[in-house]
Amino acid sequence: MNTILRAAIFYTFITGIVHVSYAQSTSKVPWPKGKEAAISLSFDDARFSQVDRGTALLDSMQVKATFYLVPAAAEQRMEGWKKAVAAGHEMGNHSLFHPCSGNFEWSRNHALENYTLDSMRYELVESNNRIEKMLGVKPIVFAYPCGQKFVGRGVNTKSYVPLIAEMFITGRGFMEETPNDPAYVDFAQITGIEMDGKDFEQLLPMIEAARKKGQWVVLAGHEMADDGVQTTRLAMLRKLIAYVKDPANKMWVAPVGEVAKYISGKRAAME
Repeated sequence: MNTILRAAIFYTFITGIVHVSYAQSTSKVPWPKGKEAAISLSFDDARFSQVDRGTALLDSMQVKATFYLVPAAAEQRMEGWKKAVAAGHEMGNHSLFHPCSGNFEWSRNHALENYTLDSMRYELVESNNRIEKMLGVKPIVFAYPCGQKFVGRGVNTKSYVPLIAEMFITGRGFMEETPNDPAYVDFAQITGIEMDGKDFEQLLPMIEAARKKGQWVVLAGHEMADDGVQTTRLAMLRKLIAYVKDPANKMWVAPVGEVAKYISGKRAAME
């Protein structure tokens, strides 16, 4: 048997394995009430604009979102966050001090390179305790600050994804490229796609592609205002919400935790 023929047979064999594996991993989770995909709106940091302006828009359009809180910021708008909880929005954990890599100069005092798994656990527990004391709800969902999932440096670097899997039902990333396959996604590492600074028309092709594939889109933003740095524009949100709430588009919009619980139940039933 010549080398070219052997290579062709090997390629066919390998691609066949990949195809079978992929097919097995993408069996579709049925969405509720005939919906074809799901979308969750999420916002980080407890920015003031979220309760000063953002939740009013969401409430007027009858949409519930997930807010990942840093307690010190949330405490400065406590009444606004209490109203958000009463309106049915989900409160998540975004850590106590928002630690990111020290490559961000503003994070040098809380650089992930200087953290251990124990210090990260302490921070997450304390953040949950403060949020629960402030708002009467204990977060069950988490978003990685800066989307970064490590502690330590060099050979001592460790992932803290297993810690999030232990403490929360989901951990959301940031600035990622693809929606979540509900039959396959690791709940401790759900993808978060940035919506700050984007027009609805920029997001629409990705959302429509996700609907065709039965995926779960988790959008991530920060400020909620008309314009600015790290801002999800209110005008964009109005168009986005109108689209996902149009029955013709068959999209389910719900908080991160609600969608994750639904998927988890369906997965269990499919086993």
